[in-house]
Amino acid sequence: MTVKNIVWAALVLASSSSAWAGEAEQAFTGELHQCAAYYQLGSQMVAAMNAPQMAAVGERLKNNAKEAEQLAAKYEAVDATQQAVAKATEQMMQSTGGKGMGALMQQYKDKCQEILNDPQKRLDYWVMAKM
Repeated sequence: MTVKNIVWAALVLASSSSAWAGEAEQAFTGELHQCAAYYQLGSQMVAAMNAPQMAAVGERLKNNAKEAEQLAAKYEAVDATQQAVAKATEQMMQSTGGKGMGALMQQYKDKCQEILNDPQKRLDYWVMAKM
């Protein structure tokens, strides 16, 4: 193999890797948008209960929403993150039909907790999945 062919192969591999990384980051931020929306809705529902004993839960959910948004904003523009979270929130509200958080909790509670506990692990998953 000539030097020219080796350089060409390296460039192709590098561009493919960055494309995979871009797709992985998009998938990852998509999940973060959903998690931020889930946590925001949960926080709002807890606040609407107006139960002092639930204040700590509501605050934790609000902080988790902020954390998910801040993490997503590391991979995209802040405005894009805010718009995507707003869209995800709207979609989740429509999907529940005003019936509460039960279905959303089933879908997002464990997944979002895992993502926020170890975001690098989830990003690594998406990098491998998009190869």
